[in-house]
Amino acid sequence: MRWLITGAAGMLGRDVATVLDGAEVTALGRAQLDITDAAAADDAVRGHDVVVNTAAWTDVDGAETAEAAATAVNGDGPAHLAAACARHGARLVHVSTDYVFDGAATSPYPEDAPTAPRSAYGRSKLAGERAVLSALPGAGYVVRTAWLYGEHGGNFVKTMARLAADRDTLDVVDDQRGQPTWSMDVATRLVELARAGAPAGVYHATNSGETTWCGLARAVFAQLGLDPERVRPTTTDRFPRPAPRPAYSVLGHDGWARAGLAPLRPWDEALAEAAPVVLPRG
Repeated sequence: MRWLITGAAGMLGRDVATVLDGAEVTALGRAQLDITDAAAADDAVRGHDVVVNTAAWTDVDGAETAEAAATAVNGDGPAHLAAACARHGARLVHVSTDYVFDGAATSPYPEDAPTAPRSAYGRSKLAGERAVLSALPGAGYVVRTAWLYGEHGGNFVKTMARLAADRDTLDVVDDQRGQPTWSMDVATRLVELARAGAPAGVYHATNSGETTWCGLARAVFAQLGLDPERVRPTTTDRFPRPAPRPAYSVLGHDGWARAGLAPLRPWDEALAEAAPVVLPRG
């Protein structure tokens, strides 16, 4: 099986490459492949059996004033990859986001829940989802994830660890709920999904359980051997941002039964295993 990883220089792309170590893999970062170039996407896909697309515009706030640019990457790019996969007989595993939902739910969003993005970023990602599912009804996988952290690149978990060394206390929002998710767990599942020959469609790859950003920050402090009470709860309105943040980003995992796979493990178990590689140690 010949694999192509797009966005291979990013946090998730690098983890996918690690999971696929020893396989026949082409790993292309943005410098090697611009997925908004249809011809380049076609050339890259040719000769591969599975494409794992981790390339994305991830600047949520920046997308509010550059929606066309965000949509070119998050919508047109996946469309080009999907069209190329359809031409060359490859499967496409495309990574998406919880931001395609409105964030107003009070129970986990199932895979087939109505989408209603409230931000430019969410709209751009939904465009990519639709393109993949339309072009590859039998060979396209849309895998939504959320609250991602990992060894490579910047993320909330690393930020909390850095701030813990500089500040006596931290105020962190406690009115947004979601599922902290280790990128290595997602990378492993993306590969498993393709190798299992699972039914095409939408899947949710987040660690199970739920907490708030404040709860996650306190868990990070605990992993570092620090007092979690140094993290103080506050509300979203204290930190206004250009793009609205979902108040509820908990995703349901019933779709994994279709693939014969169990949902991802609880988020606190994943954080405990990830801590030695993600968090700095003094």
